[in-house]
Amino acid sequence: MKVIPLIALLVSLTPLLAQTKPAASEKTPVAPKKELLPNQVAFLNLPEENRKDFIKHLGEANRLFQQKRIFETLEELDKAEKIFGESPEVSNMRGSCFVEMRAFDKALIAFQKSSALAKDNPSIEFNIAEVYFCTKQWRKSHDLLVKILKMIPEDNTTLGRLVEFKILLCKKKLGLNEEVTILANKYDFLDDSPFYYYAQAALAYDANDLIKAEEWLAIAGRIFQDPNSIAPWQDTLVEYGYIKSFYGNDDAVEPTK
Repeated sequence: MKVIPLIALLVSLTPLLAQTKPAASEKTPVAPKKELLPNQVAFLNLPEENRKDFIKHLGEANRLFQQKRIFETLEELDKAEKIFGESPEVSNMRGSCFVEMRAFDKALIAFQKSSALAKDNPSIEFNIAEVYFCTKQWRKSHDLLVKILKMIPEDNTTLGRLVEFKILLCKKKLGLNEEVTILANKYDFLDDSPFYYYAQAALAYDANDLIKAEEWLAIAGRIFQDPNSIAPWQDTLVEYGYIKSFYGNDDAVEPTK
């Protein structure tokens, strides 16, 4: 079974943490306050000690998750959830843990809970789209990724280009070949992302030109030498089926929509 861990795109705690800091002086410029969500208000109504304990457990869960200590991460999340059960951060990270375990049904439930608590957050919606992508629900993944792309700031090319690449692959599975060709040639080698090289590799794989596909990937590897910048692109090809994973191929019949 093909394996790809989702990127842990955590919901920012900034709106909540900012409330625990001393008030700015009169001379300090203060940005306009955004209206807090109901769950954020509920968090701020907790005793200060509870808020500190919650943040401590969530931070420890994040540290453990980065080390791939998934079961220990879940234990810390349980502790955090006992303090405050309406946290999108907890649900989002829990979903990421389930993805690591390939428990996609549970992951989807966790991400959807997180989304309900923090609507239209591109990080959470991306995780939901990834679950659809991993489970080969191409139409659902495509439509959600298109929505997410509109939510991503233009200067966030790292996430934006990756989303476009996944859209390209979904379009291929949906038989939208003309749109695939247009999107594959949207950027060139001057673009500050691996998109161009991976798009060309995908086209080569489709043409059954494995040597050419590997050449494109090798070029991308030489240009983008940081393994962390290449990993999500490489993982996408694994999950899509172009590259065989360590766990082998998933022979289950895949849905097309």
